[in-house]
Amino acid sequence: MTTATEDHCACCRICAFDPAETHTEEEHAHHEGHGDNSGHGDHSGHGDHSGHEQTFRRRFWVCLPLSVPVLYWSASIQGWFGYAAPTFPGSALIVPVLATYIFFYGGSPFLRMAGWELRSRKPGMMTLIALAITVAYVFSMATLIWSGFGEDFFWELVTLIDIMLLGHWMEMRSVRLASGALDALAALLPDEAEVVTQTGEIEKRPSNELEAGDVVLVRPGASVPADATVVGGSSDLDESMITGESMPVGKSEDDQLIAGTVNGGSGSLRARVTATGDQTTLAGIMKLVAEAQASKSSTQLLADRAASFLFYAAVFAALVTAVVWTAVFGGLEQEMIARVVTVLVIACPHALGLAIPLVVANTTAIAAANGTLIRNREAIDTAKDLEVIAVDKTGTLTEGRIGLTGIASVDGVDENEAVAMAAGVEGDSEHLMAAAIRNEAERRGLTVPHVDEFEVLKGRGVRASVDGEEVHVGGPRLIEALGISVPTHLRDFATVAGGQARSVVYLVRNRAPVAAFALGDVIRSESRRAVDALHRMDVQVAMLTGDSDEVAGAVAGELGIDRYFSQVLPEDKDRHIQELQAEGVMVGMVGDGVNDAPALIRANIGIAIGSGTDVAVQSADLVLVKSNPLDIVRILKLSAASYRKQVQNIWWGAGYNIVMIPLAAGVLAPWGFLMPPAVGALLMSISTIVVAINAQLLKRVDLRVS
Repeated sequence: MTTATEDHCACCRICAFDPAETHTEEEHAHHEGHGDNSGHGDHSGHGDHSGHEQTFRRRFWVCLPLSVPVLYWSASIQGWFGYAAPTFPGSALIVPVLATYIFFYGGSPFLRMAGWELRSRKPGMMTLIALAITVAYVFSMATLIWSGFGEDFFWELVTLIDIMLLGHWMEMRSVRLASGALDALAALLPDEAEVVTQTGEIEKRPSNELEAGDVVLVRPGASVPADATVVGGSSDLDESMITGESMPVGKSEDDQLIAGTVNGGSGSLRARVTATGDQTTLAGIMKLVAEAQASKSSTQLLADRAASFLFYAAVFAALVTAVVWTAVFGGLEQEMIARVVTVLVIACPHALGLAIPLVVANTTAIAAANGTLIRNREAIDTAKDLEVIAVDKTGTLTEGRIGLTGIASVDGVDENEAVAMAAGVEGDSEHLMAAAIRNEAERRGLTVPHVDEFEVLKGRGVRASVDGEEVHVGGPRLIEALGISVPTHLRDFATVAGGQARSVVYLVRNRAPVAAFALGDVIRSESRRAVDALHRMDVQVAMLTGDSDEVAGAVAGELGIDRYFSQVLPEDKDRHIQELQAEGVMVGMVGDGVNDAPALIRANIGIAIGSGTDVAVQSADLVLVKSNPLDIVRILKLSAASYRKQVQNIWWGAGYNIVMIPLAAGVLAPWGFLMPPAVGALLMSISTIVVAINAQLLKRVDLRVS
């Protein structure tokens, strides 16, 4: 567990808050908490990093032109390039005066944050930067008073500050862009809503003043201002930003609307508000994204500890450098100071400090854009290590509804003709199987024939007249009651369907069976691809279901599932997860997050799956907004890609310091190579930018499932 002061967002740890800059009241409140151990409280100030970015950008553009005359009149630069700068009364003050302004104005963010780190007894990257520029400034001022100290370091000082400001500006920009998913979610809600009054008039009202029960009008192209239920009209909604579903979703009366989604159709909708403010689905999503961005994984904690350790290592290396240079090259105080300053600049753990936060910010954004919300950052790091995925059958591998899964017909009878005729006969039936046939006819866009003389045959099926022909629809008991025989290929079809735990319904025309329909829980078209993809990743799939062993076995066989547990009660799922874990494997549990809560908590990683209104499930580590089993595969692929980027960044940040500190200390001095402090600053900033670019490359990861 981390303390409140450890759990700062990336921007607050690497940039200093400037009370003189323009910030919101929330940002002021947030940053005031940095001076003590009061903790964060609300993270409302984290959503916008533009204030921090502007601070460094403004200071960089002020300091950069002022650095030009410092460089031009620097004695060292003049000697290297063989020119003589013009002299005039006061020209000797150009360098120290401008360097002093740059030190206090450009270096103040680093100096202030270093003070906070020291007061918190957590010296880190800002302390190193502040130490480096302070040593350079104090030594340079001393050369003005005591000429025996040698040449000043003013030009190194200003270039170091310029490079640091530029690097921090670029890093703040990267952090802001990486955190853009949360800002984009917040921007989905419209500022105003059109409310339908009791008199039928339309009045505009701020969205934040809506109340449950209000009826709102959502015109074509407008955003839904709050969670609501359609009470009138029909149209197609673009829910891609919330669910990741690219196709428009048809909405009509009694359908649910999610705040922030867009009416992309041509019709207007009237909807009754069911939830506003913090109770909306969008607010729940934003809360989960913010929590994920604020939490820390073990990989990030490792990077933080490495950065803290690096401070002490850098100070030790600087002391050793000072002692060795003094002992071996006595009298070269200036060169000794140059080595010490360069060591401190090179050792700055800025890249290491950003190695994990930037990757995680991108991971969170990518996951949210693909319909996955990360509640526990540790889960996204370890998902790649899962060896068994235990999946609840109904609603995950299957659609959780009775549907038509197969058709067979006799010669001369087209499948569509059979479905349309059966749907017509079943038009007035309330049976679930009748509804499944009607839904299939609607899905196929078929024209259902008019029927007469509808009659329910209790326990056997239904009968009706279609174009003067007697038509029956029913199961095996109907065939027995009619005393007729079933053609061989229809009987074979029924046998196969029965082996798959499907129910079979016959279409009988003029007492002759002409078609057979297999009905059952519809397996999602994506389920087989998901199972195959998991197998290619060496992940086993286990299925948990309350269905009979026959049904479970049929689904498992059809999908190629490795093992299944049938007739499982909700309270027994937790026990089965323990059984799997007892085999020494890491287990991920995928369920609806409500009845499966104990199993979700027991699993190494709990993954809740369901509609957008289920995103606030508290028992899961990850939440899949869509009920799409392919998202499980995408999570594992994203986890592996994210972990690779984190490891790459840590190795780059740490390896860079391991190589460069000895060079900065002057180990190659006997061969005539000495690294100037400004070059050390440049290399440090380049290292940081490399880490930031590498984190951005995560966006190129291919999450498609073949």
